Amino acid sequence: MPIQDQTSALIRVLVREPDPDDLLAWQTYGWHGAPDATRAADEHASFRAQLEEAGATVVVGRTPTAGDPDAIYAYDPTLMTDAGAVLLRPGKEGRRGEPAAFEADLAGAGIPIMGHLTDPATAEGGDMFWLDRSTLLVGRGYRTNDAGIDQLREILGPSVVVVGVDLPHFRGPNECLHLMSFVSPLDVDLAVAYLPMMPVRLLDLLGDHGVRLVEVPDQEFDSMGTNVLALGPRIALALEGNPETRRRMEAAGVDVRSYRGDEISRKGDGGPTCLTRPLERG
Repeated sequence: MPIQDQTSALIRVLVREPDPDDLLAWQTYGWHGAPDATRAADEHASFRAQLEEAGATVVVGRTPTAGDPDAIYAYDPTLMTDAGAVLLRPGKEGRRGEPAAFEADLAGAGIPIMGHLTDPATAEGGDMFWLDRSTLLVGRGYRTNDAGIDQLREILGPSVVVVGVDLPHFRGPNECLHLMSFVSPLDVDLAVAYLPMMPVRLLDLLGDHGVRLVEVPDQEFDSMGTNVLALGPRIALALEGNPETRRRMEAAGVDVRSYRGDEISRKGDGGPTCLTRPLERG
């Protein structure tokens, strides 16, 4: 089950459909507006179809997470490794029930659990990605703390180097800012990024690994120009509405596909990476 990789061909992926009852709590969870349940369901169905068209088997998680609209953002409650899943402990209190629900969903998909984080650790998947098969980058911010990073090191063991990078304050603890809010891998040597938010340590690491950056313009950062899902090397799925970022990715040799996400993405600040938990790549 190779998965310590962000950009190889997506083979199997877990998603969660928007639940109409859960969406009613949109304001409590800090969404920008009330999602239309019918349009959200249609958008998500189209999104799943695009994943399938790219060759991925789509697993739909259905364990209830009552009253939690953020549960559609399947990337955050777990970290996937070649040996199985690590159940995280979200920094956002309203999402603390998600890892247990995902444990059941993952069991149904045949994914073993290799560990879990415990209090006082907090960590969310959006704060981490595999730079290579033995290097995990983790953003230390308002959703992922030092205890979370330390526990990840203990669980993953000496075969994985966990590199912590400090995230900026930006708009403060009440607005989600993940590591992957401003950088997304597109290939082993290419990523899309918003440079003004990038920690210098992270820029140095990417440079040392030969990773070139496609720069997102200022006007397309808030509209999630940086949140891009690699369907395979230089094959990207992006949210509609960031034409300059798309042009720059295509100029770098990336095949860019897009989806409509007014309800499932823009209102809840969750792009295509957030909406998926890749289970297998190859």
